[in-house]
Amino acid sequence: MTISLAISPCPNDTFVFHALVHGLVPGAPAVDVTYADVDVTNTAAERGAYDIVKVSYAALPWLLDDYELLPCGGALGRGCGPLLLTRTGTADLTGATVAVPGDRTTAYLLFRLWSADRPPARIEVVPFHEIMPGVAAGRYDAGLVIHEARFTYPRYGLTALVDLGEWWENDTGLPIPLGAILARRGVVDPVAATGWIRESVRQAWADPTASRDYVMAHAQEMEPDVADRHIALYVNDFTADLGRDGHAAVDALLRRAADAGLTPQISSSRATAWTS
Repeated sequence: MTISLAISPCPNDTFVFHALVHGLVPGAPAVDVTYADVDVTNTAAERGAYDIVKVSYAALPWLLDDYELLPCGGALGRGCGPLLLTRTGTADLTGATVAVPGDRTTAYLLFRLWSADRPPARIEVVPFHEIMPGVAAGRYDAGLVIHEARFTYPRYGLTALVDLGEWWENDTGLPIPLGAILARRGVVDPVAATGWIRESVRQAWADPTASRDYVMAHAQEMEPDVADRHIALYVNDFTADLGRDGHAAVDALLRRAADAGLTPQISSSRATAWTS
């Protein structure tokens, strides 16, 4: 048996899934892995393209009929939210062009919730790696960034207009639900998959150096210290188990989005990960 897995090439995903991808998890099947940005996996999952897949929590309302949310392996946390960057530091986005990394990303959903009472901006979906250079060059008035951009945006001469994670935490008291791990219903046993991923996480923490070459090979020319900070920020207790706060954060995000008419309504049972 071989399962198909899609994750991003970001250090947190390669760190977490190193053992599973490399056949180091006892009892787990062989893995055929695809590396793609989350905007790509969000769309591919709608076609049922992968058995286990990393997607944005914001995309769950379109996916949970075919996939089950797993309680581990994803990205939630505190102090790790998306940033809205500008070149000029102006807070007025009336008529501005804002580059976003995907129209079903959690970053964009948080932006839409935050900006609900503000004048509308023009939105352009842009590959993540092009956002900061594009804002710096004046092609976009602002850009919504995630992941390691938290550490590198000053290099581009940019200013953080708002930390949407900080806004979310202050407003809800909950962590930020960024990336989810889903298992395809009727194809992958969610109980077994949860065990495989938790063991992969355990091995990653037990020997962080074991995945070093693998992480850096996919880190898109990222400096080692930035990769280390990326992992430290996004791989945390929620990676091993969503727990009560993690589930509450997911529920709050999807409920607010549906109430605002930004996403379809889903049942609470569909949004609850399998737990043991």
